[in-house]
Amino acid sequence: MAVYILKRFGLALLVALTVSFISFSLLFMAGDPAVAIAGENATSEDIALVNARYGFDRPMIVQYGDWLGSAVTGDLGRSWYFDMSVTELIADRLTVTMKLGLFAITLALAVAIPLGVAAAANPNSIIDRFALFLSVVGQAIPSFWFGLILIVIFSIKMRLLPASGNETWQHFVLPTVVLGYYATPAIMRLTRAGMMEVLSSDYIRTARAKGLRTRKVMFKHALRNAIIPVVSLAAVQMGFMLGGSIVVETVFALHGAGYLAWESIARNDLPTMQALILIFSTFYILFTFLADVLNAWLDPRLRVG
Repeated sequence: MAVYILKRFGLALLVALTVSFISFSLLFMAGDPAVAIAGENATSEDIALVNARYGFDRPMIVQYGDWLGSAVTGDLGRSWYFDMSVTELIADRLTVTMKLGLFAITLALAVAIPLGVAAAANPNSIIDRFALFLSVVGQAIPSFWFGLILIVIFSIKMRLLPASGNETWQHFVLPTVVLGYYATPAIMRLTRAGMMEVLSSDYIRTARAKGLRTRKVMFKHALRNAIIPVVSLAAVQMGFMLGGSIVVETVFALHGAGYLAWESIARNDLPTMQALILIFSTFYILFTFLADVLNAWLDPRLRVG
């Protein structure tokens, strides 16, 4: 198990380094950063001063090494628009996004896994058809439209929940439903497919022939094997939620890291964009690594090779 973890960690570290280089390269892909800072009407002398101040006149690999070294120590540069430390700027916003992501993935798992198990245990039943309907609707509805509908119903008409802000837990209810519903169909379908495949296997028929209770067969024997791909998918969905919460945070005016990403794109704040891409990618890689470790613990066969 330890060898497997070290191999997966080495691969995750290699991917993180690759992502960090791509993230840093965005600074130069978007054009001359010195011109972006100095302004379109800047003179050649102004641009030269900016190049000297920020070190843009040095070789790119040297700049990348300095930037990566600073990022490892927690220094992600300075925002061009907000004129403050990017680390402090993101730290204030990341808590909101992390809360939203954790609430949303918890809701998605709490709904999708039991529903997928029930649908697999009762194929072609009302439960199965309801799960299919929920999956189709979840894929068809755009997140921003679903969020606006919930605001109209629960905030404007019924006045039960706030439509914007992040001061209390009530402010996270509607965004959690929208973001969680986005991940529910995929997790539910994968759980259903995995359970149906496992329930038709020989060892499950043997367990039933021995007289084991249905609940024990379903949850102790079948779900343990069927849940392995679901764990990987949940890790991917969590990564998508953190990086893809831009729309939801914008609709509900949640000033988290997702909303900050939209602000940095709209205002051409490249250092903030760089840092957010690096942070979101790091979380994605971390969740995937933890999912691989958990799957190896659930199924020892995955540790081979």
